[in-house]
Amino acid sequence: MATGYVTPRPTTASRVGRWAALIGSLALFAVSAPAQSTQPAPYKVIVNNSNPVTWVKKSELAAMFLKKADSWPTGALVVPVDQAERAPVRQSFSRDVIGKPPAAVKSYWNQLVYSGRSVPPPEKLTDEEVILFVKNVPSAVGYVSATTKTKGVKVLVVRS
Repeated sequence: MATGYVTPRPTTASRVGRWAALIGSLALFAVSAPAQSTQPAPYKVIVNNSNPVTWVKKSELAAMFLKKADSWPTGALVVPVDQAERAPVRQSFSRDVIGKPPAAVKSYWNQLVYSGRSVPPPEKLTDEEVILFVKNVPSAVGYVSATTKTKGVKVLVVRS
């Protein structure tokens, strides 16, 4: 004679109901989950042709532009160059890479400048000015509009 409690076996109807609830939950999750963007970024990240780096993670790139990472794997000092705050390419780059709008990034820099801890990257007004800066500074990193011709500099692959 058994003395322990035995869990009753679920009926077929209750098992079907559980499966239906599970499938419904998964379908709801799939509908509400954000879709991965397959569109190319509206910017290109560029470095000097002499820089041996060919790709960079977004998180590393953000750290470079916030001056939290200060050197390339070669040991050379990273010199980031930004676009003007109102430039559409900067809007896209700041939101996508740094995760904040340019105004929030400016506030970050204001705090660092005021405390005497750092200064923001130089700003250039056009893609052409960024390209020229990167061509002339071996350890520079910048970004330009995706449609800009980047002759004389190297485009980095940006990974998540």
